[in-house]
Amino acid sequence: MDTIQFVTLIKETKIMTKIPSSLLSLTTLLLHVFILPVFFLSFILIYDSQWMTEFLDAGLGTIFNALMLSCILIGAMAISRPVMTAVGKGHRFSWWQYSLWSFLEVIIFSCFAALYMALIYGDYGYFPALAQCLRLSFSTLPYLYIIMALLFALIYPDEEEAAEEDLVRFTDSTGRLKLVIAHDVLLYIEARENYISIHYLEGEKLKEYSLRQTMRGIEDLMTKHGIIRCQRSYFVNPRHVTVLRRDKEGFIQAELDSTNKPVPVSPKYYEQLSKML
Repeated sequence: MDTIQFVTLIKETKIMTKIPSSLLSLTTLLLHVFILPVFFLSFILIYDSQWMTEFLDAGLGTIFNALMLSCILIGAMAISRPVMTAVGKGHRFSWWQYSLWSFLEVIIFSCFAALYMALIYGDYGYFPALAQCLRLSFSTLPYLYIIMALLFALIYPDEEEAAEEDLVRFTDSTGRLKLVIAHDVLLYIEARENYISIHYLEGEKLKEYSLRQTMRGIEDLMTKHGIIRCQRSYFVNPRHVTVLRRDKEGFIQAELDSTNKPVPVSPKYYEQLSKML
């Protein structure tokens, strides 16, 4: 698989390194603050593990202590999640950063839970209680963290980011932004001395925009958006190529779905383009 095909495959499968903005929304914040503690409490009571029961069976008993730990979890989440949302407004979290933050949430909750359990037991000691609270936390909470993250990523994908990624931003030779269009309306690009001519659709109308730029200067941008070189002086959008044919002189040409003008294809790029159709 060549570089251009690999980049196109990555784009089509929408592999994303950033979390969707829905994971930092007010709805998600409230769900984490309330659903995680409810899940934590329910898991302890329903699963009824022997070591959990033995650890929590002090003072007023397992149910009361599980309820108190759930309240501590509400407090930890009520502090952590608003801070995460506030930070997320100025910084888009990657998945590893979100995972690290969630991991630290569990650690902080365990520290406060251990303090409570150490006070309940009296002579049990803080660090033995911390070890048990960490075991308790990581035996219950990660399941819901993963489920909620996946659900929000799948049900509420970041449409704004997807739309932003679909935009092709053309700059001139000085780096000034001159044209922004969606990649799926771009037909082909033709080199003309020190300029390039960008052919695209605006509604049902064919448009042309001349830009002082070189083919080499836009090559990385075209590769990023799956627009491939088909001849030394041409880039073409494979999404609009309907057929490749040879003319009477034996030259290969690409026919497009939105224009009657064929685009020349050199033998060097023919196989690569044909594989993408």
